[in-house]
Amino acid sequence: MSQHHHDHSDGGAPHGTLKDYVIGFVLAVILTVIPFWLVMGDVLESRAATVGWILAFAVVQVIVHVVYFLHMKPNTEGGWSMMALLFTILTLVIAVAGSIWVMRNLEEHMMPHGMNAPAFVPPSISDLNAPK
Repeated sequence: MSQHHHDHSDGGAPHGTLKDYVIGFVLAVILTVIPFWLVMGDVLESRAATVGWILAFAVVQVIVHVVYFLHMKPNTEGGWSMMALLFTILTLVIAVAGSIWVMRNLEEHMMPHGMNAPAFVPPSISDLNAPK
């Protein structure tokens, strides 16, 4: 009988330990619970401050996921993984910023000025058939 050899190589990429996954999971849970508490407990008086803190926790959580679950570090694969991540982030920022810019310009140029303009209300059929 022939012997089957399966060479499963990871290409030198680092794998996380159970400790790394547990630390990442605990941090992710904490970074989810705190913004939930900020919103549900109505802790901050300012809505803008609440949104700012939620965004800050979201950015930290993305970093936690990238480091602990995707194992992306600057020296992984000679830096190419980090370069691909940065290119992806740049592409997303350009796409989102461009979309917001286009939508803002459309709103500015397409909406009636003053927003106090009366809305067009089509006449009803009874108004059309009414004797004059």
